[in-house]
Order: sequence, then structure tokens, then C-alpha cells
Amino acid sequence: MGLLTINYGMFVRYYGIKELSPRNSIISTKFSARAFASRKPMKKSRREGRPSKSFTLQTKETLPEDINGLADMHPSNDGNTNNGKSVDSTPPDIISIPSRSNVLQACTITSGLIAALGLIIRQVSHVGSMEGLPILDCSTEVSCTGILSFKYMEKLRNYRFGFELWHLELITGLVLIISSCRYILLKTWRYFAESSDTANKQILSSLQPYDYLVVAFLPGMSEELLFRGALLPVLGFDWKSVIVVSTLFGVLHLGNGRKYSFAVWATFVGIVYGYATIMSSSVIVPMASHALNNLVGGLLWRYTSKSLE
Repeated sequence: MGLLTINYGMFVRYYGIKELSPRNSIISTKFSARAFASRKPMKKSRREGRPSKSFTLQTKETLPEDINGLADMHPSNDGNTNNGKSVDSTPPDIISIPSRSNVLQACTITSGLIAALGLIIRQVSHVGSMEGLPILDCSTEVSCTGILSFKYMEKLRNYRFGFELWHLELITGLVLIISSCRYILLKTWRYFAESSDTANKQILSSLQPYDYLVVAFLPGMSEELLFRGALLPVLGFDWKSVIVVSTLFGVLHLGNGRKYSFAVWATFVGIVYGYATIMSSSVIVPMASHALNNLVGGLLWRYTSKSLE
């Protein structure tokens, strides 16, 4: 369904993804065995003065039936036909599936680094503001010129991690709206569906259902702390800042199987979370919404996708 997390494929690749090609390993083993077995008859024939038989390297046409069967499953790139049937010259995309431990480790490390960066930005802005530098304080003072009426200005000056009862209604509405929009896009936008499915295969295929809590909540909370809890207040609470932060948020979701379609979707979601942050003056609202949307999307993909069947 499309987990909205920043690409941490680099960390997964750092911890290692092992790939094995069954055809290559089997064929190379049989070729080595035959080459080794052919050495003795050749030496013996030379000692006895008999002409040695010519040995030719077996190609796809002279391989035994079991190897040809493997070749049928893995067509070559030369575009030839196999047994009278057309062979697709374009090999299918190989999707590397990291292990469960690699995914969880990469998710934890990346989320920790993102959260640390968000906290550093908030602290630097606070200290700089206290020292009289022309820096907006993320936690106490923000700019809302041109976007909110005066009744919201005083509330936004105390922008922290506050939470009120009506925020639950806002979080519920955000989860319903974003999940519904994502479902519609998956059914109508093929590129977005393919991009989401590829990314989910790489991240979620090796996980257990309870692991989804980790890959949903850690990235959701850390990313919102950085983008809506630090960058947005620093740039100012207006529509321009929301667009800039959301665009950066979308661009960082590229890679790891995700293409421009997913970046467009992430930018749209970032705009929604940005305005929700301004409305509530609390970073808890986008944190909870982001995490719950990740969880809903991941679980729906697991129990509806044919990739795991």
C-alpha cells in the first residue's frame, strides 16, 4: 500500500543483501565437474599414443535436459527462441529482499538520526533566539503572517508537543482522508501502484506482522519531528514554508524502488501534515497521523498483495 518512510535502502545495503542465482551456481558446478573428469582420459590417451577425442564446451543446445529446464526458466538476452517458443530478451527486474534484522536495524538507525537532527535544529533555534540572533525559535515563537487570523497567533507562540482532545478527531480525519486517497491512487495510477509495491516488497516482505509497528511508528514520529517539528517552524508558519518543507519531504522519498510518482504523493501528504500542524500547533498530530497511516498501509498491503502468496 505504500509505506511513507524516507528511503533508508542505503543503510540496508550497508548491512548486506545476499543474492544467489541458482542457475549460475548449478551450471558452474556441473561444468567444473565435467572438466575435472575429462582430464584423466586426455592424459591417459596421450600416454598410450591414442589420438585424444575433441572436447567441446556444451552450450545451451547441448546441455542435459535438467540444465535446459533451468535455461527455460531464465531466458538469455540474445532474443533467440527456445523449443519453438519465443523467449523474452528482457530479463525481469531483480528485487533484493533484505533480511528481517537488516530492515529493522536500518529503520532504527535511520529514524534515530532523523530524530536527533530534528532535536538539534530545535535546540539551536532556541539558543540562537535567546542570544538575540535573527532566528525563529521552534518551540516558543513562530511566524503566521498571512495565513492565520489573530486568534491563532497567540496559540502558535506556544508551539510545543501539546495535545488536546479535539486533536483525536483531527488525527482520525487525517488517517481516513490520506488512506482513502492512497487507495484511489493505487487503483487508478499504475506508476504509483508499481512504485509502492516495489518499495513494500523490499521493506516488508521479510517482516512479521508485529514488526510493522516498528517500521510504521519510528519513521513516522522521527520524520515529523524533523520536518513539521523543526524545519517548518524555522522557516515560518505560512503556505510558502509548507510547500518548501513538503517538497523536500517528497524528494527524500525517492529511491529504493520509489519513483517520481511516489515523491508527488509524499509531497501532497507533507502539505496535509503541514497544515494540520499549523491548525493544531502540536507536532503530536502529524506524528500520530503519519505513524497510523504507515501502519494501515503496510497491513493492507500484506493481506491484500499477491506478492506474498
